[in-house]
Amino acid sequence: MTYADFFALVKEQFMGADVSDVTEHLAYQFNITGEAEGIFYVEVKEGKLYVEPYEYFDRDAMFTASAETLMKIAEGKLDPVLAFTLQKLKVEGNIDKALKLKDLINSKR
Repeated sequence: MTYADFFALVKEQFMGADVSDVTEHLAYQFNITGEAEGIFYVEVKEGKLYVEPYEYFDRDAMFTASAETLMKIAEGKLDPVLAFTLQKLKVEGNIDKALKLKDLINSKR
């Protein structure tokens, strides 16, 4: 799978999230390793969700994982906390805001 293919799939997964009740600014950068290697970010700003294929320097947290692991998390098939515990997901930055990723994923319409 190419990065472009992966990004299209993961963007579709994230865009289904309901962020209407998120009042704070959240910005996450995702670093994909291995197959489909690349970078993208997810941002919640003023009640809108943005998913773009760029590096984001003003991020709250940065996640690093394989494309397979990130897709399972985005689809809700793998709990991000469990992925971290199993060392399949590396997290840097604001842990409180990083934990809100799970809420974002679980809010899919």
